[in-house]
Amino acid sequence: MKAYAYRALFEAGGRRGNIVITFPDVPEAISQGRGEADARRMAEEALGLALLNYLERGKPLPKPRAKSRNLVDIAVAPDVAAKLAVLEAFAAAGITKSELARRIGKDEKEVRRILDPKHPTKLPALIAALRALGKRLVVGVMADQAA
Repeated sequence: MKAYAYRALFEAGGRRGNIVITFPDVPEAISQGRGEADARRMAEEALGLALLNYLERGKPLPKPRAKSRNLVDIAVAPDVAAKLAVLEAFAAAGITKSELARRIGKDEKEVRRILDPKHPTKLPALIAALRALGKRLVVGVMADQAA
């Protein structure tokens, strides 16, 4: 099972209360937030955008390797994780967009939207695409480190 989660470094920013977030394994994901909760939200968003950008450029996602104790686990939003899973599964399947459209019973235009990293896609469409690609979406819940 694959989780789209990486470890982030939270450091004090230039202004009081600001937190700057960087990801050792995803250097393109940089953000900042005002306080811990805002920083976590901003980190999740920055990570999701950076990972989608990797796939949009045809690059593989970086492997999560950072292990330091002073790093914080950040996972992308569930809808972004589902989109990333579809994009990776489609690339690995080696099929055409027309073939995926046939498998899910949709028009090729809709499949192009599903495979567009910048286009928001509803969860049922992502689940159908994953099933057609021989995958399934599994949802999990973990305790938040900040709790």
